Amino acid sequence: MFTPALLPRLAGRLFGLGALVAAGSLAAGTAGAVTAPMLVVDVDTGKVIYSQGATDPWYPASITKLMTTYVALDMVRQGRASMDQLLTISEAAAAEPPSKMGFKPGTQLTLDNALKIIMVKSANDVAWAIGENLGGSIDGFAALMNDTAQRLGMRESRWTNPNGLPDPRQWTSARDMAVLGRALLRDFPENRDLFSISAIQFGRAVMPNHNGLLGRYAGVDGMKTGFICSGGFNVVASANRNGRRILTVVMGQASARERDLKAADLFDYGFGQSSFGWGGQTLTELPASSVAAPPDMRPYICDKRRPMPTDSDSSAVTAGAAAGGNADNANAQLMAVGAQPSSALAFATMNSAALRNRALPPRAPLQPVLVWTGRDPAESAIAATDEAAPAPAKPAARVKVAKPAPQKPAPSRSIAATGATVPQPKLLARHKGAPPASASAFASTGPATAVIAEPRAHKAAVKPVAKPAAKDAKPAAKPAQKTEAKPAVKSARKQDD
Repeated sequence: MFTPALLPRLAGRLFGLGALVAAGSLAAGTAGAVTAPMLVVDVDTGKVIYSQGATDPWYPASITKLMTTYVALDMVRQGRASMDQLLTISEAAAAEPPSKMGFKPGTQLTLDNALKIIMVKSANDVAWAIGENLGGSIDGFAALMNDTAQRLGMRESRWTNPNGLPDPRQWTSARDMAVLGRALLRDFPENRDLFSISAIQFGRAVMPNHNGLLGRYAGVDGMKTGFICSGGFNVVASANRNGRRILTVVMGQASARERDLKAADLFDYGFGQSSFGWGGQTLTELPASSVAAPPDMRPYICDKRRPMPTDSDSSAVTAGAAAGGNADNANAQLMAVGAQPSSALAFATMNSAALRNRALPPRAPLQPVLVWTGRDPAESAIAATDEAAPAPAKPAARVKVAKPAPQKPAPSRSIAATGATVPQPKLLARHKGAPPASASAFASTGPATAVIAEPRAHKAAVKPVAKPAAKDAKPAAKPAQKTEAKPAVKSARKQDD
């Protein structure tokens, strides 16, 4: 039943939908007019709440890793793989471009850790290793991906690699990614936490999830983001409010921030709709697209005159900073506005000033999940120690670094009386001195004219000279100075003994 209080809300939503339709055609420069795919669907029923270009083909980028994860979990369910089995990083996997973990060829890690890493860090080298190890080869794993997609009813998808790096033969659609997202949540409820990890910790490095909605939008609990120049910024995200779960797909956005804001706006719209207003259309009933191939968004997304766009949450932070947030919080606070956007801004155009001046709230403190190489953290620590073993700091080098700056010690009283300029260390080299009896000799800071303390400190840092006394005595200067210097040396030697 309509009431006067509901009329402004209804008018705002209708205006928002009109703006959304207007925003659908992006003036993408040389890429031409393109409809950015968007989709909102109820997870439990599969009913479509909103759709735009939902069946148009699109380059998936790293949301491909949702497909990789489904195939891996399905193989575990069938007993053809296990979560604790070891995967080996090959040379081909290690050569994959970033985002990556940078593991060396031969490194091993469990499938469980590998899935956590690709869901959070979106590591292309690890996703490649999953494909090689579980499928026998990348082509073999791609065949598994295509068979699984067909079985799930993903009509527009075709797969050639497990990480989503650019390949003109690999594309999907917003509808297909919604089908996949629902299947993951439905078929593997025990693995739902895999899609909501806020960060992983490997060693001292803490890597936040690329999904900028996690910890920022109330109720968001997954799933995956992706970006390549040809496809723009994509996201498949799920959110739960009051027991009602909604899945949102946004593709082809110009930045991670705009992608996240569009997804948040679509969640606002979806949760604001009652089940009576959804109509009867389901994901399977969406009509096929008339578009033959995905558009190439590179000229618009990756303009050479601007810096290469990246996911805003992809940088690593130190373990100590994880509990209190990271630099992304400061950026969000600087860009945030005080008032919530009106419903008229819910579907603002991509380049509008209103969208540029908006931001999601700062991210909640990260709760990193530990990942490691090898079978367990202890094995990973041993491997890290072995890898670092060839370059330890040598004790001798430490002594030299800690050694005071070389200074010519003042001559002893007996030498000073003769006016001799020969340094004491040179004179003391005439005999083999026994090591100091106690550590106090290293710390002695007696007067500059002390005969004993200075030679002992010198012996502690410099090895005694083993050459015959005759060879060292030859450079000693004049005969008159030499005859008077000898008693002083003997006196010093006697006191040392």
